[in-house]
Amino acid sequence: MSSATPPAGTSPRKLIAVIVLVPVIVALALWAFAWPASRTAPRDLPLGVAGPATAVSQVEQQLSQREGAFEIHRYADEAAARDAIEDRTVYGAIVVTEQGPKLLTATAASPLVAQLLQQAATAGAPQGTQVPTADVVAAPAEDPRGGVLNASVLPLAIAGVAAGALVTVMGLRGGRAVVALVGAATLVGIVAAALAHSWLGALSGDWWTEAGALALSTLAVSAAVAGFAALIGPAGIGIGALLVVLIGNPFSGVASAPELLPQPAGVIGQLLPPGAGGSLLRSVSFFDGAAATGPAITLAVWALAGLALVLIGARRRTAPAGNSPAPANAPQPAPVG
Repeated sequence: MSSATPPAGTSPRKLIAVIVLVPVIVALALWAFAWPASRTAPRDLPLGVAGPATAVSQVEQQLSQREGAFEIHRYADEAAARDAIEDRTVYGAIVVTEQGPKLLTATAASPLVAQLLQQAATAGAPQGTQVPTADVVAAPAEDPRGGVLNASVLPLAIAGVAAGALVTVMGLRGGRAVVALVGAATLVGIVAAALAHSWLGALSGDWWTEAGALALSTLAVSAAVAGFAALIGPAGIGIGALLVVLIGNPFSGVASAPELLPQPAGVIGQLLPPGAGGSLLRSVSFFDGAAATGPAITLAVWALAGLALVLIGARRRTAPAGNSPAPANAPQPAPVG
């Protein structure tokens, strides 16, 4: 009997690579998704305190018992605390009044943070005391828990990866690749806004601004994936997908808040397109664009850098073809006559 032989071109290194890489990717995915979820807790969470100086000091002492949990911001009165919440400077505020403490929250910023602040305010109040709560910036009634916004991060990331991969596989280069990426991202933004805003009612801001934020988030991903592929070849698609889907998605903090994730996951997530895109969408949809500058710049940098790599990669491929000398053994034309 003849022993089976591996197909031509198959090397042991390739077999070992497949056997080793798959468990590594699984371990990376489990770590990226499970680690932040199992370590969710407030870390320097911006929280306002307003009222008379003496009473505010007592509240600060109570909050400081949870070391490193809150970043306290003092305000003169309730109106100033409300303005800070609407500007996305703090997630909420405890206002000390003559009748007792009062809690201000913003479920549109993070329903989970609002719940944690209610627990913290109740724990600091006398036993049996009910702390009145006012939702300064409430989440839409159709999506009070922010489920639609949370669920939109992964589909947008997948759409961006798919667009970047298709542009690479179809061989689009240079200006054509840029047009394809921008056009696809624009349509994705319009479709996503139509679903999330018009149909599901989960967004409540300006429709076209929301569509632009969704399109920019998609373009940041697709341009990065296509740029990596133009720079290092098809392997760039895998690198872009791993960076955005396996790292950017669980580190985005959209389902909770960046300050609730273990560090440096929260910081890294805001520097990647999924986290920056989620923060931008919250700002333009619920807070009239407050604190939108930082996430918008982050997404623009990713998009412009990716498109630049696409153009550079196209020039690198065309330049040798146009400037290479003729082969030495190329046939010479016969002399006339």
